[in-house]
Amino acid sequence: MGDYVQLPNVPVWYETEGDTGEPVVLLHGGLCTNETWGAQRTDLAAAHRVFLPERRGHGHTPDVPGPMSYRDMADDTAAFIDTVVDGPAHLVGWSDGGIVALLVALARPDLVRTLVVIGANFRPGAECWADPAMLDRMRPESPDMAFFRELYEAVTPDGAGHWPEVARKVVDMWRTQPALTADDLARIEAPTLVLVGDDDLITLEHTIDLYRAVPGSQLAVVPGSSHTVPLEKPALLNRLVLDHLAGTPVETLLPVRRATAPADAGGDPA
Repeated sequence: MGDYVQLPNVPVWYETEGDTGEPVVLLHGGLCTNETWGAQRTDLAAAHRVFLPERRGHGHTPDVPGPMSYRDMADDTAAFIDTVVDGPAHLVGWSDGGIVALLVALARPDLVRTLVVIGANFRPGAECWADPAMLDRMRPESPDMAFFRELYEAVTPDGAGHWPEVARKVVDMWRTQPALTADDLARIEAPTLVLVGDDDLITLEHTIDLYRAVPGSQLAVVPGSSHTVPLEKPALLNRLVLDHLAGTPVETLLPVRRATAPADAGGDPA
């Protein structure tokens, strides 16, 4: 079951699952809907109150005039957490949803308990996609977009005829956004898990840059999986996510990146 909440700039459709535990907000990928979280909802709802908003121009949420922007969607998400969740939440974002989660953590750290970003990038697609030419193939009528078109047409309040418009807006966004820097990412305060498939659309090199830039973050590379790792390896992914949300500390015996600097760092070694 789902319902709409009127936010400052758009009425947002959302669903909920579970009624106990700390809140988790699941943020779907670009041109996707809540349907793609089917393999995560039950496991996460066993320990958490799960909220699933669909962003502007996606799923049941209408499009709005003007270009598509990650920052606008992050503002919508922050307003959703303020209005519906009514307090800080764990954010689990997949692909575009991961980008939105990063932006919320930067703009509103008071709303974010922890972050999980799955197959997310912090630079435009041409700079970090393993197959940048895919952007040119993603025309509204192309076979590459058939899966997304079917998801959209099944539930959009804007009518199936609006698909070409929203598809073009999203692809245009992928060409030029996001535009974050390592210095931006260094300001993220929330405990962060960066997760990616070992054959992901986002290159491992870019993912490692993201992991290195976010202070104290953790990295998980899931073997035998791609950009759709939540569908391909749901049991493993869900366990990794739930462990991160629990925040139970585990002693690292030989830390390097997360090692605590000695009090006399910088002094004479003798």
